[in-house]
Amino acid sequence: MELGFRRVYLTKRHPLEISRGVITGSENLFVFVTAEGVTGVGELAAATTEAGETAASGEADLTRLAESGLAGCSIHDIWQRGRDMGVGPRALAALDMALWDHLGKVCGQPLYRVLGLGKPTVATSVTIGIGSPEVVRERVPEILSRTGARSLKIKLGSPKGIESDKANFLAVKEAAEPFGVPMRVDANGGWDLAGALEMNRWLAERGVGYVEQPLPRGTEDQLPELFENRPLPIFVDESCHFASDVPGLAGKVDGVNLKLMKCGGITEALRIVAAARAHGLKTMIGCMGESHVAISAGASIGALIDYIDLDSHLNLADDPTSGSSLVEGVVIPREAPGHGAGFDDA
Repeated sequence: MELGFRRVYLTKRHPLEISRGVITGSENLFVFVTAEGVTGVGELAAATTEAGETAASGEADLTRLAESGLAGCSIHDIWQRGRDMGVGPRALAALDMALWDHLGKVCGQPLYRVLGLGKPTVATSVTIGIGSPEVVRERVPEILSRTGARSLKIKLGSPKGIESDKANFLAVKEAAEPFGVPMRVDANGGWDLAGALEMNRWLAERGVGYVEQPLPRGTEDQLPELFENRPLPIFVDESCHFASDVPGLAGKVDGVNLKLMKCGGITEALRIVAAARAHGLKTMIGCMGESHVAISAGASIGALIDYIDLDSHLNLADDPTSGSSLVEGVVIPREAPGHGAGFDDA
């Protein structure tokens, strides 16, 4: 097994502002696994508002892992060794999806079929970041018209406070009205408990489908009070990274959001789905600044997911990859061996 790497800076078409800051783009690391004359590709997306994994750190982590000797190891064994060696989850996600892509290509089947799944049927949301009413009124029609998306996720939790959130939400709602799309809200942990209680009631009255990560990570002990008599479903994102996090959230939320970049790839994502179902929780899959490569990998397990947010590739100004397509609002992986995505110049 040979590893190869390629770093590419991806610029966002529209800067994405969330409760913790603004993301304009990122240097992503693409990982290539070659064995038996077949190459699989994966992606580390470094877009974040916090210091953390980078393309450089991911390449160093995976080089160290490869030097430990991976010949004869299964995908699951490699994932576990990476975790045991402290490889970051984004780097591990890149390697893991490359390995699954390689397996699909060796089998000559789309990855979703290798996993025993059908194609996704749930429409993806597209995201509108925090912004002034003037900005979001301009962006919402452009995004919905260009993508043809059938669902909208609105980022709230502004540092400017709840009144700013309300003004921004109403501006988005007004701009989206002609499109007739359902709306969801993601606060990215930007509210305290009192603010979350108030906003949940206010948003429910305005037809929002659910609220994601209303409280900051680390305040999960406050979730039961928010969950009791909730007026709309509550999902968590930052509060759930791995399958081991799921049991502690049961009875406190309605569902969990998994991301390949958070959990380390498809291998652990499948475990999160299984754990969520075992505890009666709904599932969501999200993204973090990925190109078609990681989006296609995520879409390969989309048939298992209740709510889908695989839209980051739709907000890239310079994606050098292709793969999945948006069909009536649904992100569909290409009908090709593996996850179906790769570089256009390959």
